[in-house]
Order: sequence, then structure tokens, then C-alpha cells
Amino acid sequence: MAFTPNYRATAAGYGAGTIDTGLRAYMLRVYNWMAMGLVVTGITAYTIAETSLRHAFFHAIMTPGGVAIRPTGLGYIAIFSPLVFTLIMSAGINRLSRQTVQTLFWAFCVAMGASLVSLVMGYTGLSIARAFFISAADFAAMSLWGYTTRADLSRFGSFLIMGLFGIVIASVVNIFMHSPAVMFIVSVVGVLVFTGLTAFDAQRIRATYVQFASYLGPDEMAKRSVYDALGLYLNFINLFQFILQFVGVRSNSDN
Repeated sequence: MAFTPNYRATAAGYGAGTIDTGLRAYMLRVYNWMAMGLVVTGITAYTIAETSLRHAFFHAIMTPGGVAIRPTGLGYIAIFSPLVFTLIMSAGINRLSRQTVQTLFWAFCVAMGASLVSLVMGYTGLSIARAFFISAADFAAMSLWGYTTRADLSRFGSFLIMGLFGIVIASVVNIFMHSPAVMFIVSVVGVLVFTGLTAFDAQRIRATYVQFASYLGPDEMAKRSVYDALGLYLNFINLFQFILQFVGVRSNSDN
């Protein structure tokens, strides 16, 4: 999550063909955490959206009736709770224990699943599956490229972060505007930004492992793997949401 001062030199100096079993084990741990987090998020969203909790949850987070459906106070909490968890984890990277970080990660995944329910309920199951597989293919390809390329991707970091902040601001504003044109632009930019961030983060994780593994203990590296998994997890979730805006077919079922 944190950018290292020697990232550029480290990334450039670490050859793509270098064999490092420690690095491979670390990357496997990171992707395992990410995959398990996605499973927890998916189970949470599915449980709420496809059981008797569906209607109660929807009416708790959305205002009933009216031309435009808007989030309630609880709805805004569900929407922004993942951001709160991210800020807490980022602020406590050097103070939180490994167990606390892992617990917060699971809580974050559950909160993210709850925040995605209203989105999932708005699309057909087939289009959600299609968006997921497209996102998975894009994510896998960019992760592999970012991990293996000799090109220095750090030079694109500032542009990607600027694009990320722009997406966040535009998305928050559009909660109140409900503009399809703004949503379309945000979705296009979002796919580009999170596709780029996936490759960028894969290379960053490789580089920071090379930099820190020699003097950080197993406990600290285990904690860092959760943070790295969180970064990749967020890239995938956001990529999925923006791709769903393009390929998703709206559900006609009543809420």
C-alpha cells in the first residue's frame, strides 16, 4: 500500500527472469489472501441478495418509492464503510498487529459485500457472471504483465493516482446528480485506471518484497502481504464494477 522511496531503482534492477522462491511464495500468499477476500465478499453479497434478507436490506439502505431511488443514512454507511476500513488499515500500517490487520481485512470484505448488494440486485445473474469473468481475465493478464515486465511502471503511478482521485470525486458528486453521461465517463476512466493499477501494483509488490524481505521478520512480511492483497482486491472489485456498467443487463425483478 505504501510506496517505497527506492521503488524505481528496485523495480529496474530486478530482472523478470530472476528466480526467487521466496518472492514466489510471497506473491502466492498475497493472491491467496485476495482470492479468499473475494470469496467472502461474494458470499456476503449473494447471501443478502438471494435470501429473505433481500427486501429488508434493500429497504433499510434505499428510500422507498419516488422516481429516483436514493440511499438512506444506513445506505450511505454501507457505501462508505469500506473506505473507512481502508483508511483505518492504512493509518495503522506500522502500529497494528498481524492478527488485527487480518481481522480488519475480513471485516472489510464483509462490508464490501454488503455495499455491493444494491449493485448486484440491479443486474441479471448472467451479466454479473459475464462481468466477473471479463474482469478476471483482464486482472490476470495485467497482473502477469506487471510482474514479469522489465519496463518501469512507476512513472505512470502519479497519473494513475490522479485518475483514481478524479474517479472518487466524480462518483461522489454523481450520487446526487444521477447523470448517465457522468457515469459513462467515470466507467471508461475507471476501467483504464484500474487496469493500469493492477499492473502497477503487481510490479510494486515484487519490488517492495526485494527491498524489505532481507530485514523484515516473518510476522511483518505476513502483515504486509495482507496490505498488498488489499490493494489488488480493491483493483479487482473496482474493475468489476466499472465493467459491469458496460456489459451488465438490468434486472426487471422487483425489489
